[in-house]
Amino acid sequence: MEFIKDIATLEVLYGTPGAPSIRKVARQLTPLYRKWIMASRLCILSTVGPEGVDGSPRGDDGSVVLELNPGTLALPDWRGNNRLDSLRNIVQDPRVSLMFLVPGSNNVVRVNGNAQLTDDDDLCARFEKNGKRPATVILIEVSEIYTQCARALIRAGTWSGRDETDGLPSVGEILSEMTSGEEGGAQYDQEWGARAAKTMW
Repeated sequence: MEFIKDIATLEVLYGTPGAPSIRKVARQLTPLYRKWIMASRLCILSTVGPEGVDGSPRGDDGSVVLELNPGTLALPDWRGNNRLDSLRNIVQDPRVSLMFLVPGSNNVVRVNGNAQLTDDDDLCARFEKNGKRPATVILIEVSEIYTQCARALIRAGTWSGRDETDGLPSVGEILSEMTSGEEGGAQYDQEWGARAAKTMW
């Protein structure tokens, strides 16, 4: 097996990018990109750092990000498992990418940029829910915004409504496998819903 090791060889295999794929790129929020992103309650945050790369889903019950100005987005860091993989990466390497999804749409909007973390009281307070605030907020300075090709979601039938979860292992089962039965299992899965409800924000 041979591997492709230079850009010229790669480009020969694929050809020239279509003009629309270049012309659709914006350097800050436009009215229509703003409308699309503000409709998104789910995005995937991708980061890179000395220990490697990370992709983390970020979701909310409304717009997943807040626009501070046309070139800056704010993403609250709501409670999770405290691994801090994405946040550690951002502290060490500011490059980030966000993929915004909207249920029912096969289009994805990508934002690339540089990020910083802040625990600024006033900014954290803007995200307060039920008396709780995020520990930090990720500020993203936008370098480019564009739509991604819809073919991947179309191929996958992402919004087809099919329930394909039957037979999937649960998190409790995976945790039990990884700890040789010391943790996880059915009890973990049974308690997860109530635990998550108490620590959602």
